[in-house]
Amino acid sequence: MKKAAAILLSVLLLASCAPNKNDELVQNKDSKEKKETPSIVPSYQLSDSTYKIILPFRPSKARGVIDNQIANRVDIDELEEGLKRHSTDEFSPDDYYFEEGQYLTEDMVYDWLGRNLTKKQIDKEVKETADKKRKEGYTVDEQEIRDGLQNGLNPPIAEDAKEKDYRDHPRYLSHILEQDYLRKKDDDTVELAGISIGLALKSVYRFQTEIGGPYYYEKIPKAEMEKNGKEIAQKVVDRVRKIKGLKNVPIVIALYREEAQDSPVAGDFVSKTIVDEGETQIGKWNKIDEKHVLFPSDNAKKNHFDDNQAIKSFGDDIAKYFPNYVGIVGEGFYVNKDLQRLTIRVPIEFYGKSEVTGFTQYAYGLIQEKFPEHYDLEVQISSNEKLESLITREKGDKKPVVHILH
Repeated sequence: MKKAAAILLSVLLLASCAPNKNDELVQNKDSKEKKETPSIVPSYQLSDSTYKIILPFRPSKARGVIDNQIANRVDIDELEEGLKRHSTDEFSPDDYYFEEGQYLTEDMVYDWLGRNLTKKQIDKEVKETADKKRKEGYTVDEQEIRDGLQNGLNPPIAEDAKEKDYRDHPRYLSHILEQDYLRKKDDDTVELAGISIGLALKSVYRFQTEIGGPYYYEKIPKAEMEKNGKEIAQKVVDRVRKIKGLKNVPIVIALYREEAQDSPVAGDFVSKTIVDEGETQIGKWNKIDEKHVLFPSDNAKKNHFDDNQAIKSFGDDIAKYFPNYVGIVGEGFYVNKDLQRLTIRVPIEFYGKSEVTGFTQYAYGLIQEKFPEHYDLEVQISSNEKLESLITREKGDKKPVVHILH
């Protein structure tokens, strides 16, 4: 990559003074501001795929928007963590620091997530705004007013729209997530080296035709969602390139398909692309083959029979010896149809710590018998919604690790 847009973060490597041998930095975001804020970069990296984060932590400029736009908590988590995962291909955690988005503001994101306006709506708004400004004695540029009214990235819809109009013109875009990736330079400063943008797109559109009226639901086919998502992505790139500091940096864009609002498992990323530094046009999109699968389910039984049988057998063996057992819920994460991670939640009623220990020991043995070692595994054992014990095993490991909580 060529030289990226530098942000004014001065880095002082004061290892002898820094706690836990972290790198200590001095941040100064505004060249006109003389006051410097001391910060650190932790020296310890949790894993090869985990980014170091500059502290003190600076929240996103659009903080809180995601909670208002995406109803399902599991989708929120997967959008955030999955975008980081897909950013590692372009921004290696060995060489880059992570920071939440500092360029797309709350007002900007809400503005972009709205609907565009119909011609009739725009003409009405332009006239009303222009008349008001003239009465107040201002010089009026109607074209400037018109341009400022066309920021919504979702399809326009008439004010007197009927149910069919809403179904034919759904809100595809739920959220725009920005993540920033920083790189340390030879002169001990840190520069913005690139950004990633995740576009959250609906699989089910929920709407009302009138305030207080009933909710309607419209399923959005994946192909239709992806087509509109790619068109929206190009518009986002056009706008991002006009933001100060983002004209030349590489941009990773990934499309995320949300699950239904009540889904117990997350949705999935479906495609991504990279816009090289200084470029404005999106070229080739790369397909992403990922899937979160619920166990038990018809989908799991049909498409992941062996894994479904292993989980079913695990539950059947538990039921033989523990009468308080009520069933298990599993979630598998597949990449290119290969299982990468399996999470199993076991709710069971316990009456003492000895029961917890005994059950955990039994589950530990079953795990070694029934689940292969070529994926990450986590078994969460809970009672009355309280986590009692945790059994984990990383891909390739022979023996699981057990944690009994006290």
